[in-house]
Amino acid sequence: MSLYRAAKLSSLLLIDADILAYQVAARNQATFQWPDAERSVIVADFAEAADELHGAIVSLQQRLGADEVAICLSDDFVNWRKDILPTYKGNRAATERPELLYPLKEWLAERPEAMRRPTLEADDVMGIMSTHPRPKGYIGWDKVIVSIDKDMQSIPGWLFNPDKDDEPRWITPESADYYHLFQTLTGDVCDNYKGCPGIGPVKAHKVLLENAEDPWSAIVDIYEAKGLTEADALVQAQVARICRYSDYNFKDKKVIPWKPKKL
Repeated sequence: MSLYRAAKLSSLLLIDADILAYQVAARNQATFQWPDAERSVIVADFAEAADELHGAIVSLQQRLGADEVAICLSDDFVNWRKDILPTYKGNRAATERPELLYPLKEWLAERPEAMRRPTLEADDVMGIMSTHPRPKGYIGWDKVIVSIDKDMQSIPGWLFNPDKDDEPRWITPESADYYHLFQTLTGDVCDNYKGCPGIGPVKAHKVLLENAEDPWSAIVDIYEAKGLTEADALVQAQVARICRYSDYNFKDKKVIPWKPKKL
């Protein structure tokens, strides 16, 4: 029996609904380019797209035999990371979204199982809920993050990538911390934070493996060797950090930006 099946209790799927809604919205429109350079976009009926989205969620629940689902969504208007790095995701500003994306997300947000919190991305909602030690109504449950986003490898716990995994896999705290610092060095082109200049995956892995006892000092040394500062490294580390339970002030509903233990 697999590790997941052997450990399985009641289970809650934490579904990355931003990505799911985008995929369904994109599938439900077609774009035609005319010879005179004008474009026509044909959009499917909203009800048909909503039915497909509902079916996708049900399919995931059945595929994993989960008891319940949480539909995790981003705050589309305010993002806490932009207070730290104003250019965060700035490369997406001119990107054309599928016509039905935001209507589908609003439709999802009205469902009782939806979870959307001010300033947080869906990634953060999933990360906080997954690492919450005593989540109301789900104490003792297995919580499984369902997402194709590679960044979710920085959250300890169960993770299921429906495009790659046959079943959920366990991300250890050590592996999750490692991936966070790996992203701090390499950056993320999709999210528009640069990491350390000239540091690719091979170099980042080498630095972290050779400095396992004190990775942050090694990261700072690398940044300083490139003419940057520890403050620069910290900005990258903070925006790379997917929130966990310990990174969120529930009373004030604000993120606690990450800091290395030595600071």
